Amino acid sequence: MDTRFAVALLQMSMGPEPEKNLEKGITMVREAAKGGARVACLPELFRTRYFCQREDVAFFDLAEKLPGPTTDALSRVARDAGIVVVAPVFERRAAGVYHNSLAVIDADGKVAGIYRKMHIPDDPSYYEKFYFTPGDLGFRAFDTRAGRIGALICWDQWYPEGARLTALAGAAILFYPTAIGWHPHEKEEHGGRQLDAWRTVQRGHAVANGVYVAAVNRVGREAPEGDGAGIEFWGSSFICDPQGQVLAEASADREEILFAEVDLAHLEDVRRNWPFLRDRRIDAYGGITRRYLDDGEGKEG
Repeated sequence: MDTRFAVALLQMSMGPEPEKNLEKGITMVREAAKGGARVACLPELFRTRYFCQREDVAFFDLAEKLPGPTTDALSRVARDAGIVVVAPVFERRAAGVYHNSLAVIDADGKVAGIYRKMHIPDDPSYYEKFYFTPGDLGFRAFDTRAGRIGALICWDQWYPEGARLTALAGAAILFYPTAIGWHPHEKEEHGGRQLDAWRTVQRGHAVANGVYVAAVNRVGREAPEGDGAGIEFWGSSFICDPQGQVLAEASADREEILFAEVDLAHLEDVRRNWPFLRDRRIDAYGGITRRYLDDGEGKEG
């Protein structure tokens, strides 16, 4: 296996027709492969506009089985182009049980594994708890022709536990397919801090775990049918190295393919000099499995 491999983030805007979004994604995967990428990652729920801005049972009709039509189409592309594809899917597991999921498709076209989003948000215009059952597969890493990779989804970005466990499973890079943006009325006052916090916490995951981190977002403004200001998705997809150094960053408002290189020798060197995994006190972290430590708990004496 090569110690270096290129990855590509496919920053997209989404239209109202799922098939056209899929076609656009396929075209961008092919372009990524032609550009030398060994792994390409699509944004969260890339086949549709972000329907979670309102609660409507009709949107469950957008879900599909996994494997299903999306993975079938992308498996053909992965095999033909010889590229690994991280493919987000709105998964229909059973009647009334739906997940925000992704499939990691290896370069031979076979599904290497799936991940189901573990952390489900419920905020204004992000009503995901209405649609998605929390993931039950845990935090996973997948062996691919390019290397061992991890993939989580959007709200998972804010949780150090998910990043840590995926790194401990052997992932050299954490992919985060994403759909995040500004409420238009908040952008002027809070937008800069929100974007900086999003970028900073993920760079922290890279540093704390000695891994590469790659977050791919959608772009464009999407408004729900009827009332609602919508969401301005802020793009700004980026890739950083195990020291948190940003290697490549996309614009806030354009579709583009972002390339960067994963260097396993660099990862090894960083971990030798910053041995955070070695120095972890695994004997002292029992409280991490509690919701909150009440007064007096976890204290000495």
